[in-house]
Amino acid sequence: MGIEIITDKCVGCQLCLKACPYDAIRMEEKLAVIDYDKCTLCGACVEPCKFDAVILRKEEEVQEDIDSYKGVWVIAEQKKGEIQSVTYELLGKGRELADKLGVELCAVLLGDNISSKCNELISRGAQKVYLVESPELAQYRSEPYTNVIVELIKEYKPEIALCGATSIGRSLVSRVAVKINTGLTADCTGLDIDEEKGLLLQTRPAFGGNIMATIICPNHRPQMATVRHKVMKEAEVDNSRKGEVIKREFGEGTLSSRTKVLKVVDEEGQAVNLSEADIIVSGGRGLGKPESFALLHEFADVIGGAVGASRAAVDADWIAYSHQVGQTGKTVCPKIYIACGISGQIQHLAGMSSSDIIIAINKDPDAPIFKTANYGIVGDLFEIIPALTKKLKQI
Repeated sequence: MGIEIITDKCVGCQLCLKACPYDAIRMEEKLAVIDYDKCTLCGACVEPCKFDAVILRKEEEVQEDIDSYKGVWVIAEQKKGEIQSVTYELLGKGRELADKLGVELCAVLLGDNISSKCNELISRGAQKVYLVESPELAQYRSEPYTNVIVELIKEYKPEIALCGATSIGRSLVSRVAVKINTGLTADCTGLDIDEEKGLLLQTRPAFGGNIMATIICPNHRPQMATVRHKVMKEAEVDNSRKGEVIKREFGEGTLSSRTKVLKVVDEEGQAVNLSEADIIVSGGRGLGKPESFALLHEFADVIGGAVGASRAAVDADWIAYSHQVGQTGKTVCPKIYIACGISGQIQHLAGMSSSDIIIAINKDPDAPIFKTANYGIVGDLFEIIPALTKKLKQI
């Protein structure tokens, strides 16, 4: 909007509140807050403020500020110096968005002794890589990472900034959005450009996955979104691509943090990496009891796959949450997804419907999963899975 309360200057005198004819200002924690649903931008609150805490900008000034933002940014995620695959997915989609807007696709990379990874980002389509290296950035910590990203955005002004909807991505960009006063759409499953208005169309499941909502951010920049892992195809590698690496350095104030990493403990036992699996065998309520997952583990071992589960199976404590596929679990995109005893509720479909091939095994011929599956087997999974396992062991 074209009106703003400068919180550092506001003293809570309530003069603006008394001057507003539309009851569009309220007090929260002794500071004035504008209700933009009620505000008409009449400007009646500006003059009474004796502390210059209310700023009203004309529409053309707001538009001029928005027009100064150009380019699509992908905030690269790295762990232990390795670029995470969700970054390559974002570069693939980012290339499409940048081409529609006629702007550059850039990547932002933070870490320590990580400059060698810039070429990987360029080979995946980044025309520029903003590189910030420091021992303070070797491992993710929210404060220094947030401060660096905010400073880069203020200086270079991208119109779109994308990040993976991972534990790190969710932690990072929510803080960035607050600091630069812009909107953020979380857990997107689709991105596109309104070519008439040049706005980013951000699509995500809403109301428990029953509808797909498309969200826009017309009055603030950059337009920010986190995107679910494995819902978009990775950008292809082209080692002939050339790009520019822009190295930046920041002082102790920007890189300081109230927390420090004492120790990193890897997960004990066999890690479940559903997001990277090419074959996933998932079980649902139809398995009946936790011991039945042994059948799926044996089957998955034979075909080189991972074991997943529906929310119903996880809620029943039949298997750990790390196996859950769906809107409230992991989003996966394997080459083959085998759903065993899963009815196919929309919350589960939201996490696996982009799989290349879906095979459903269910004794209910009317189960919704069959509408999504490429292949369906109507029958008892306790007969079908052991038979498949036995046959596949032989071949």
